[in-house]
Amino acid sequence: MHILEVAHAGVISDAPSISDAGMNILNFLLSVAGIIAIISLVLSGVMYMVFSGDEKKLQIAKRSATYSILGIVLAMGGMIFVKMIGQFFQ
Repeated sequence: MHILEVAHAGVISDAPSISDAGMNILNFLLSVAGIIAIISLVLSGVMYMVFSGDEKKLQIAKRSATYSILGIVLAMGGMIFVKMIGQFFQ
């Protein structure tokens, strides 16, 4: 009897589809990219405060902050895009 119960458990049918697994992976990767961009923004702020006397290093810190903000915007935009595509395919 126990073998029949296991056979009817529906383990395979309850597994997530390939599209769901792909969406989960993309959401994870975009989350990691957003976290890295936020850490980079904080580090560029620290660089800006520490290098207040050197104009060349200030430019590097400003450029780093600009790229960090761009990374945050792209990661958030990517998450929105992925969620829209996921809703389209459901």
